[in-house]
Amino acid sequence: MTDSPFPAGEYNDDVHVIHHNDQTIILIGTAHISPESVQLVKKVIEQEQPDCVCLELDDKRYQALTQKKKWQSLDLKEIIKNKQLATLLVSLLMASYQKRLGTSLGVTPGAELLAAAQTANSFQIPISLCDRDVRITLRRAWKSTSFFKKIYLLSSLLVSVFDRTEITEEKLSELKQKDVLTELMDEMGESMPTMKRVLIDERDLYLAEKIKASHGKRIVAVVGAGHVEGIKKTLPVDHRDKIAEISTIPPVSKGYKFFGWAIPLLILGSIAAIGYQKGGTVAGENMIYWILANGIPAAGGALLALAHPFTIIGAFLSAPLTSLTPVIGAGYVTAFIQVMTSPPKVREFESAGEDIATFTGWWKNRLLRVFLVFLLTGLGSAIGTWVGGVEIFKNLVH
Repeated sequence: MTDSPFPAGEYNDDVHVIHHNDQTIILIGTAHISPESVQLVKKVIEQEQPDCVCLELDDKRYQALTQKKKWQSLDLKEIIKNKQLATLLVSLLMASYQKRLGTSLGVTPGAELLAAAQTANSFQIPISLCDRDVRITLRRAWKSTSFFKKIYLLSSLLVSVFDRTEITEEKLSELKQKDVLTELMDEMGESMPTMKRVLIDERDLYLAEKIKASHGKRIVAVVGAGHVEGIKKTLPVDHRDKIAEISTIPPVSKGYKFFGWAIPLLILGSIAAIGYQKGGTVAGENMIYWILANGIPAAGGALLALAHPFTIIGAFLSAPLTSLTPVIGAGYVTAFIQVMTSPPKVREFESAGEDIATFTGWWKNRLLRVFLVFLLTGLGSAIGTWVGGVEIFKNLVH
């Protein structure tokens, strides 16, 4: 914009100046729940008047921060069809955890990013959204994690959400110095290195490349403190050839596909073998056992979630069939029926962050009840598949 010195001011240790080719990048490391970070980003942008302000946001998160009615555009039916309920649940749990910490600090999560955007707009400075699509990030993380690690992740997030331990002043001081996502990774990172790679390392690379590609020679970039060192390390290296790879969702592995079809084929083959060895009547009895073993626990899960009666019936009817295919699970079928028969209201979307932190909120909030239906029906169906499969194999060999 001008030939004035850049940077023109002196700042604290959260501000890093990086020279790359003909660009000068002021990298601000923030805590997403820190009031000090809000003031810092406003001060730097106002004083430096950069050519561009880069934000650790993608378009979806930017819209969520800047638009009050963001929930009205969320299509639950489409999310269920695309099998993204689990990633939406993880996103809600993380947002609730972040909001609880932010409440303790007296600041809205992401306030410093919103302040950066508003300050840039007030001076008509272009904004560059430099983060990877959050849906891709969560789905890559989910797909790269084993089944048991997924259970561990969900349980860890649930524990953090329901934890009512008072946050000490010392802990609050620590949180002001680091990104909330980094705090979560500190707690789980050692046992979940793949999750850290997707959530932190890949995004460091992505952010660095997008910052370098932004307009202008004088750039201010606002990112979480947990990304600063990774970005500084990655910036000097050209990683443009890796962007396409880390911007796609990996396909289902061949091993998963094999086992996904092998188990249903074994069960159907066993019933056919029983019919060949012991007659159609015995095979029919085993088929009925399979239907009841799957249908009853799945329907029981839906009932426990206080699902709509049509959802409970749908659970009983769908579980014996969905257990014989890896294409779709009973949880997704019943979640779709629940959304159709008892759709959440807009206010329930908006209050989900608070309701998710209370035990009764999961049943009172229709959105969270959809998740309960999804989880409990899926669990019931999995139990039924195990019980029914074991019984059929026993009947085959005896």
